[in-house]
Amino acid sequence: MHRGICAGSAAVAVLLLTAGCGADGNSAGKGNTVKPVSDSKQLDLYGSGYGSGSAPGDGGAAGDAPAGGAKSGPAGQLKVRETAGTGAALTDGEGFTLYRFDKDTAKPPKSACEGDCAAAWPVVTADGAQAGAGIDAAMLGSLTRDDGTRQLTVGGWPVYRYAKDAKAGDALGEGVGGTWHVVGPDGKPASAGKGAGTGTGTGMAMGTGTGMDMGAGANPGAAEKKVSLSVRQNAQLGPLLQNAEGWTLYRFDKDSAWPMKFGCLDSCLDTWKPAKPVDKAEVSGIPAALVGSVKRPDGSEQLTIDCWPVYTFTGDKQPGDANGQGKQGLWFAVTGQGKKAKAAG
Repeated sequence: MHRGICAGSAAVAVLLLTAGCGADGNSAGKGNTVKPVSDSKQLDLYGSGYGSGSAPGDGGAAGDAPAGGAKSGPAGQLKVRETAGTGAALTDGEGFTLYRFDKDTAKPPKSACEGDCAAAWPVVTADGAQAGAGIDAAMLGSLTRDDGTRQLTVGGWPVYRYAKDAKAGDALGEGVGGTWHVVGPDGKPASAGKGAGTGTGTGMAMGTGTGMDMGAGANPGAAEKKVSLSVRQNAQLGPLLQNAEGWTLYRFDKDSAWPMKFGCLDSCLDTWKPAKPVDKAEVSGIPAALVGSVKRPDGSEQLTIDCWPVYTFTGDKQPGDANGQGKQGLWFAVTGQGKKAKAAG
C-alpha cells in the first residue's frame, strides 16, 4: 500500500493512492398496412387515438388514471433517452417512454392490444412523428387499427405509452407480465436478456381483461448478481459508466491519477459528489482491475476508475442523464475502459 502525501495550495490536495495506482496504472479496491416515415417530412396522419377518456388499472383492468399520466396522443419528435436498467429507450415528443407488446407482430405490423388493454397501454398515434437524433427515420412507420386510428410503428412494431408512467422519464411498464418492454431505436426491446418474446403470441398477455399482473421482471428462482457499477450505451457518447442507481460517473481534469490530486474541493463538492466505493465483485462491463478507491482529505472514501476519482453531477436530473459532459471543458463522463467520453463524430 502506498501512503498519501499532501501538497499544493488550498485549491488542490495531494494524496497517495491505495495499492495498485502507480507503475501499472491500475487501481485496486473493494390486416394492417405500413407507411414509411420520411426523414424530411412529418407524417400527416390523423386518428382519434385510444384512452382519451378511459382510465387504466394494473395490467389493463379498469381503474383511475394517474394524474398527469401518459395518455394516447401524437408521437411528436421521437428521442433516444438513457433509462436506468434498460439502456437506450425511445421517448415521444413529451418525453414519455414508449413500449412494445410481445403479442403484437412486426411482419406484418399488427396490434393485439384492444379494449381494456388499450386503456392501460395508450396507443401512440403517428401524427407528426419525426425522427430525432440517433433514430433512423426509415425505422418509423404506421399501421391502421380496426377503429381507423393510425398507430406509430418502430421497426414494424406498434408502440404504446404506459398509463402508470406519471411523468416524462418514468419506465414503470418495463417487464410487466413478461410481455411489455421499453422499445429501443431499432424496435427491439431496449433491455437485452430481459425475456422479451418474439411477438408470435406465445407469451402470457397482460391487459386482456383478466386483471392478472405478474409485475416487472417476474422470474421465480432466478438469483441475480448485485451490480453496483455497470456500463450503459449512450446514443451520443457510447458506453458510459453508471452507479447502481443509474447516475452517470464523471472525472475532472484538475484531479490527477498519479500522483493523486484532488482539484474538486470545498464549494466544488456542492455540484460534483464523490462516488462511493464499490465491491469489485459487483461490477459489470468494466475490468475489475480498473476499480479502486482513495481516501479524500476529509477522511471519506471515494471510488476511483483507472486511478481517477469519479463523481456524480447534481445537474443530472434523472438516471441516464449525462448533462455534465464537457462542463467547463474539464468534466467528462467515464467510459467502460476508464477513459474520457468523447461525442461521436
